[in-house]
Amino acid sequence: MTTDIGIDKTLEKPKKTPKQRILSVLKTALLYGVIFLVIYSVVNWWRQPVMPADPQLQLMDYQGQPVDLAELSRQQPTLIYFWGTWCSVCSVTSPTINRLAATNDHAVITIAVQSGSNQELRSYLDQHQFGFTTINDREGDIFADWQGQVTPSYVVLENGKMTQGLTGIQPLWSLKLRLWLASVF
Repeated sequence: MTTDIGIDKTLEKPKKTPKQRILSVLKTALLYGVIFLVIYSVVNWWRQPVMPADPQLQLMDYQGQPVDLAELSRQQPTLIYFWGTWCSVCSVTSPTINRLAATNDHAVITIAVQSGSNQELRSYLDQHQFGFTTINDREGDIFADWQGQVTPSYVVLENGKMTQGLTGIQPLWSLKLRLWLASVF
């Protein structure tokens, strides 16, 4: 006995046109992009520094010069950049901070966390040709007060209050945009 098994052609998937394939790829990429942004935002929010209830805003830089973060932030939004000479990611972000500070359009203060003595810090800054104002947080006490979890971390201060906190690699345009938004809103 022989049976004739026929293949039902209606069950086959129709082939996608090139336009449909491109749209499918774009839709998938957009979906993954949105998922990435949501996860990145949540992780960044969780790891960002937190302003202490009674923060120490009158500090001394590694050269012994006074730095009044409250006064600077009353004049314009001020970026505080927590970093370390030992931090591999900071070696990528510090040149961006140096460019931002060099424009003199924005107040930029950096805090070097557990980066050695003032002389060691000076040598590091000179070697890398960094000209930004730096406070030496030898023991990490300032960073701990801000509940810092990772370096690099950033804080935007306006009128003595924290308006934004970020972590990780931040492009120059993003930092400029955040400082501009802080000045407008």
